[in-house]
Amino acid sequence: MPLLKIQTSSPLAQSAAQTKDLLTALSQKLARHLGKPESYVMTCLEPNAQMTFAGTFDPVCYLEVKSIGAMTPQQTKAISKDFCEVIHQVLQVPPNRIYIEFADAKGAMWGHNGSTF
Repeated sequence: MPLLKIQTSSPLAQSAAQTKDLLTALSQKLARHLGKPESYVMTCLEPNAQMTFAGTFDPVCYLEVKSIGAMTPQQTKAISKDFCEVIHQVLQVPPNRIYIEFADAKGAMWGHNGSTF
């Protein structure tokens, strides 16, 4: 049910091994931050997106974090800090060029396995 979607202009995200390591690490972190089983976490990376931020094409990253139930301000702040550090380290995108959108979803609005939560 938790989803992490990453769009970035960073060319460093092209390596299959690097992508696998990044998504695996972030999947584990998201499950831990939200207190949900990782067996329901989905991660997605869309590299080489044509993106601008502050009027430039310097490396940039946009993350969407969606989950069923309410995320607390403490959770979103901790996730933001943790994920910005990882993205900066792995993809070389400065934290001040990373936006993260957090969205809570109602169970009835999230489908899985032929039903909803």
